[in-house]
Amino acid sequence: MNVSLVRKLSIYQLALDVQTPPPVSSVTPAILLSLLKSQVDLLIEQQIPATLWVKLPPGKIWHSDIQYYQQQLGNSGVVYHCHVGEVEITGVDRENIKPFYSSQKGLQFLPNQTRREYFLIVLSAKFSSLIVAERAIKNHKTLLTISTFEPKIIQQVLDGIKQAIVPEDSAIAPDHLICAAVSEPALMSRLLTKQLQRQDEINRQIVSKRIAKIEQQKQALHNSLQLKDEFLSNVCHELRTPLTHMKTALSLLNSPSLKNPQRQRYSQMLNTLCDHQNSLIHGVLELVQIERNLEAMNLEAVCLADIVPGVVSTYQPLAQEKGIMLAYTVPTELPAVWCVSGGLRQIVIHLLSNSIKYTPNGGQVWVWGRLQGDYVQLEFRDSGIGISESEIPKIFDRFYRVRPLPSEDPGGAGLGLTIVQQLLRGCGGSISVKSKPSEGSTFTVQLAAVVEKYSK
Repeated sequence: MNVSLVRKLSIYQLALDVQTPPPVSSVTPAILLSLLKSQVDLLIEQQIPATLWVKLPPGKIWHSDIQYYQQQLGNSGVVYHCHVGEVEITGVDRENIKPFYSSQKGLQFLPNQTRREYFLIVLSAKFSSLIVAERAIKNHKTLLTISTFEPKIIQQVLDGIKQAIVPEDSAIAPDHLICAAVSEPALMSRLLTKQLQRQDEINRQIVSKRIAKIEQQKQALHNSLQLKDEFLSNVCHELRTPLTHMKTALSLLNSPSLKNPQRQRYSQMLNTLCDHQNSLIHGVLELVQIERNLEAMNLEAVCLADIVPGVVSTYQPLAQEKGIMLAYTVPTELPAVWCVSGGLRQIVIHLLSNSIKYTPNGGQVWVWGRLQGDYVQLEFRDSGIGISESEIPKIFDRFYRVRPLPSEDPGGAGLGLTIVQQLLRGCGGSISVKSKPSEGSTFTVQLAAVVEKYSK
């Protein structure tokens, strides 16, 4: 059954185009829902056969009562579902529904204004009503709503619908476009009670959802504070440990019986511990800054060939001092990659520093760049001490350090890999690890390549 329109149609405007227009109220969707549900409740409670003209927002919460009404009254009630374009009815039983159709799946409302309209028209021998709402342009959470039981206004709206339909189309019964009765006072009183009950029920549901949301936010805040407390505790512990060693070394340096070799050893120890302390403070500040600003960081297109060679040359002296062969292969024709601003250099620094640190004297460290589909992979491979399988899941934890180091180097702050992981998270990249004890490690970073249309 198809029903076509020959002109534009606005139920909201039809209701206003009377000699004495009905009042318009600004209501929330929750209030509109309570008005609609209370009227359908009344029809079900009183078993009133009615003709319904319906256009409601999508979703089961809006359509479930209409469906229940159809189930309760069977063929006694008639429902015309109105649509914009080819919008399907969701959550509604199609049996005993007379669709208000144009050509295919819905009534093609032409004006944009009508696309923002929702309405329910109830026609019966005992009770007739009109509820029509229009979404406000400036505030989508507000609905400009008309609710009336005045037969003249309802009939004007029905006449407007009738005039918009192709005259020769007989899909709609003539009496389904007639408002013939004034609503009975007893039913109006009962309707008011229903409205109050529905509004109270919906308000309780809203409050319940808000409380649940607040509880979730409270729990998330609690978890965040707990993580910060743990982080602060770990920072204090990491800062205190080298201070204890430094204090011990200082007290030994004051011994009059201390020989020069021992004095030099303790002086070197103090120097190393100061470096470690500085590395820890720098790492903590870097991580805090990244986590604070990560969401606001912009992505930039950067070429590996512009970053990797410079970082490698910076670490060449350290590698040569340890007798480590350090080399890289990064083709200049590789496409640029997306990374947070300044993040790629930090990633390369931390991963290259780790590779050299955990590689014994005489070892080897390689850096490779290659294209893999829509991604660019940057691989850091070393012949170092390796990582046991049980330790691999922990290495990205804050302050975690693989033991033992291949020398007396006290190691860094244990934050490098955490920083790398956070930077990659900010740009949608990833990092994976393959390693075996005494066989070295391979860290593979994957970053999205910048497609050609963006690089032009």
